[in-house]
Amino acid sequence: MPKLRRLGRFAAVLLCLYAGRAAAHPHVWVTFHSDVVYAADGKMTGVRHIWTFDDMFSAYALQGIHHAKKGIYTRAELAPLAQTNMDSLKEYDYFTFAQADGKKLKFAPPRDYWLEYSDSALVLHFTLPLATPTPAKMMKIEIYDPSIFVDFEFAKDDPVTLEGGPGCAASYELPHEPTAAEQLRLSQLDTTPLDPSSTYGETFANKILVKCP
Repeated sequence: MPKLRRLGRFAAVLLCLYAGRAAAHPHVWVTFHSDVVYAADGKMTGVRHIWTFDDMFSAYALQGIHHAKKGIYTRAELAPLAQTNMDSLKEYDYFTFAQADGKKLKFAPPRDYWLEYSDSALVLHFTLPLATPTPAKMMKIEIYDPSIFVDFEFAKDDPVTLEGGPGCAASYELPHEPTAAEQLRLSQLDTTPLDPSSTYGETFANKILVKCP
């Protein structure tokens, strides 16, 4: 994907990251926690994400953001950046893909989104509601970047929780370690990048699994 097209992603800071990092994917790192939300009737209603960005991305993203106190950014001061991030993530389906008993689900536009600045990192909070609340014995939610520009990693403590869903149990699966051939392909992505429609990134998906009676 041409560099100029990257300017829409995450507040137009990624072009700087291209120049400042080695020619290999990924370029942005996100540690995340997810709540899978259920209604009282046992239907899944959405996913609530908390994404913590790496310090280098956070530093670039904050350039030019007005803030009244040095080193402190309020939710209001970060609101325009949060809006820009959510607008640019739409093209990539918010890096979140869900299936109910093997059938693909659609998400509605995100809500309750906001940014905070904590421990030198930007933290993005947002909720992705399902377009239609859905019951399922097996719910699979995958988090990944189809173009592998952004790397996602589960948080170390309580990476996945359930809100509601009585009788349901949540687990998660880490992506497999890249093979030698996959490592070679990843090293070539700056010269031969992947399109957002590519399915290659799914190879390294983080998976959330919810089993219900």
